[in-house]
Amino acid sequence: MAKITITVDNITLEADLNDSLTAEKIAELLPIEGHANVWGDEIYFNIPLNLEVDANARADVDVGELGYWPAGPAFCIFYGPTPVSTDERPRAYSPVNVFGKISGDATRLKGVANGAAVKVSRA
Repeated sequence: MAKITITVDNITLEADLNDSLTAEKIAELLPIEGHANVWGDEIYFNIPLNLEVDANARADVDVGELGYWPAGPAFCIFYGPTPVSTDERPRAYSPVNVFGKISGDATRLKGVANGAAVKVSRA
């Protein structure tokens, strides 16, 4: 399982990638940079990757999970409820390929502003 570092402004988090094709393809892109789009308690930013929705894709995700949103295409970080959540759990706008999970406290991202610099690299 590969480890990555996600830095958003002055917040740095470690994450573990799973053993999926999506995780493998994202790891090949690293390092990647972008600017945060904040949607409820989710940060997403566009990445240059075109993959299909995989068989295990889902909209209901857990706090700290990382998802690839094929419709973006975007790298998504979930840390709380989004505008389409039905409870306190995060929910993606449409199914995402879950490819990893933050190993620390993802809720540290609460308060990040739109446009914040995001960098993802190998740990």
